[in-house]
Order: sequence, then C-alpha cells, then structure tokens
Amino acid sequence: MKKSVYLDYNATTAVAPEVLDAMLPYLREHFGNPSSIHAYGQAAKAALYDARESVATLIGAGPNEVLFTSGGTEAANLAIRGVLAAAEGGRRHLIASKVEHHAVLNTMNGLSKSGNPVTFLKVDREGVVAPRELEKALTPETLLVSIMHANNETGVVQPIAELSRLTRDAGAYFYTDAVQSVGKIPVNVHELGADLLSLSGHKLYAPKGTGALYVRRGVKLRSVFRGGGQERSRRPGTENLPGIVGLGRAADLARKGLSSDNDRVEALRDRLEKEVLETINGVRANGGGAHRTPNTTNLSFDGIEGETLTIALDLRGFAVSTGAACSSGTVDPSHVLQAMGFGPARVQGSIRVSLGKYTTEEEVLRFAEVLRDTVESIRRRSAGRSLRA
Repeated sequence: MKKSVYLDYNATTAVAPEVLDAMLPYLREHFGNPSSIHAYGQAAKAALYDARESVATLIGAGPNEVLFTSGGTEAANLAIRGVLAAAEGGRRHLIASKVEHHAVLNTMNGLSKSGNPVTFLKVDREGVVAPRELEKALTPETLLVSIMHANNETGVVQPIAELSRLTRDAGAYFYTDAVQSVGKIPVNVHELGADLLSLSGHKLYAPKGTGALYVRRGVKLRSVFRGGGQERSRRPGTENLPGIVGLGRAADLARKGLSSDNDRVEALRDRLEKEVLETINGVRANGGGAHRTPNTTNLSFDGIEGETLTIALDLRGFAVSTGAACSSGTVDPSHVLQAMGFGPARVQGSIRVSLGKYTTEEEVLRFAEVLRDTVESIRRRSAGRSLRA
C-alpha cells in the first residue's frame, strides 16, 4: 500500500509499539490458559489480573467490576441484553438516544421488535441530548437508559453526569458507550454516574478483538450466552490473553499520556478547522458548537458528496471517512446528522476527520491545503457538467 496520511483514528488505531511488545511474550512462551491450575495457567491468570487492574484504573473502577469482551459491540449487547435478562418485576422499558452507535441502536431495535418498549430520544442541532428530554421519557417501568459518552461521527460529548442522575432518581440503570471517549478525555465511572460502561481496545492503540465492560458492583447482569465460568460467569469462553494484555498496556499508556497527547491533538484539530473554515467557502463543522472529543471534526461541504470527496482525498494520499466505519460500503445517510436535523444535502456532503497520537502538524497543514484544492476541483468539474447539460 502506498504511503498515505491516516486521518481516520475514530475508525481504528494502529497497535502502539509498546502494546505489541507487551503482547508478544503471550503469543510465544506464556501461552497458558488462565483457567488452568498449573504454572503456565497461573502465569496467564496473573497477567489477566494485571490487565484488568490497568483498565480499571484508567476508568476509576475496581478490578472486579471489569469484564473483558471481544470489543465494544459485544460489550454493548452484554450491557443491554444482560440487564434485561436479569430483570425482575415489571421494569422492561428501555431508553436510548437517536445518535447511538449501531451496536446499541440495532440491539434496541431488535428488542423492540420482540415486544420490549423502547424510547429513542431526539437531540438538538449540536447533537446533544437535553436532560429534559430524558426526564420526560422516564417512567416507573424504565429499566435501562443508554446514552453514549462521545459520538463516533461528530465527537460530541453528552452531559452524562446529569443524565445518569436523572436515571438514578427514577430507579433505573444507566449505561454509556464510552468507546470513543476512553483514552481521549478523562473518564471516571463514578463522576459520570454510570452503572455500566463499555470500551474498545482498537480505539486506543490496542489490537482489534479486545474490549471491556464495566459493571458496577450490585448491578444485576446475566450472561447472554452459555459456556464456562470465565469472567465470573458473565462472559464465558477462554480469554484472549495476548489481546487483553495489549489492552492493559494501552490503558496504562492512555492514563499516563492523556493530558499531553490530547492537548497536542486538540490544538491540531482546532488549527485544521480554522484553516478549512477560513479558506473554503460553503463549509460547516457539524457539532462544532458543542463539547467534543479533542481529535474529531465532522465537516459538511456545499455542493459536494462526502463519498466523492473521500475517494478523491484517498487518491491524493489522505485517509478520512464519511462517518462510522461499520457503515462503510453502504449508501445509507448518516443517522447521526439526520437526527441533528440536517437536510439531505448537508448530510450527504459530510466527511469525518479524526486525528491521533501519530498525527503531525505537517500532515494537518498539508491536508488542509489538499482538501481546499480537492474541493475546488470537484466544484469546478460539477459546474462544468451543469453548463454542458
């Protein structure tokens, strides 16, 4: 593959060299099963505990409140379906926002089709859930509220502490999908007031196929599939030890570099937005007026399709996206931007640019220049076709 500039960190990240170094021994000599009682197994079990402690420390939890999963999607399913499976009494009502990741939306839609009452909350023009909207939706039958911490397409951060307080006052559980916030902004489960919180390794420089679910002590959660007694019988199956070790090392790196790394990335993101908004006509930053993760900008360009622009930029050596990576290859418009109230042209004319720890100032400035030239070129071609028509 040709050398290009990667600006799609919300889709996935490269495995950090320190993470890979930590994993390699567990792919070679320390290959034991953590459930085995011999020396190989006990060494694996110790590594599993160390990783669990690292992840717990990153989010302010206790080690015994962290379950390892195969990623954010499984963690979301376990949080929602697991609480529902363990529910007693008449509480079956579920609430989620309209801008959730498809891992949550599709799970909620599936449960709705099975007869569970589900309410989807609208957001404002910045993509934020107003606490009053949640307050109106809560009922005595509400079991669980699911509101993501940071949006994967816009980076908009929700007022989780206030939303969770309202949920707690109503006697329901609060779950937040923090896949796009952990490692980018400070995340503390107690400050957020979360009963459940999910994260994904490949969003913070650990390998794909790793993730975790925080389950506050006392939350009733039942496994959604059957197997052995791993992860306190809540997530059966032999643990992905090399991946989990990598996730633990990534959590350590994120905790130690959170402030310095993200201050630098935020300065680059803000400079990029300034360059784009000042030098290109007909462009807007979606969610730009809200609190956002420091690495993300979602830009709409008048008179241009986001997919066309994404392909053109790729041909010039810059990798960006039109939205969620799980939707790649589809022609469906962004449900997030639609929920924010934008019309078809603005929705279809959007791209997401997400920076990371390996992004340089030179890359950002070069991208801003190439983006301007590419937008102008596409618009000229489009105008030429219109004249000929």
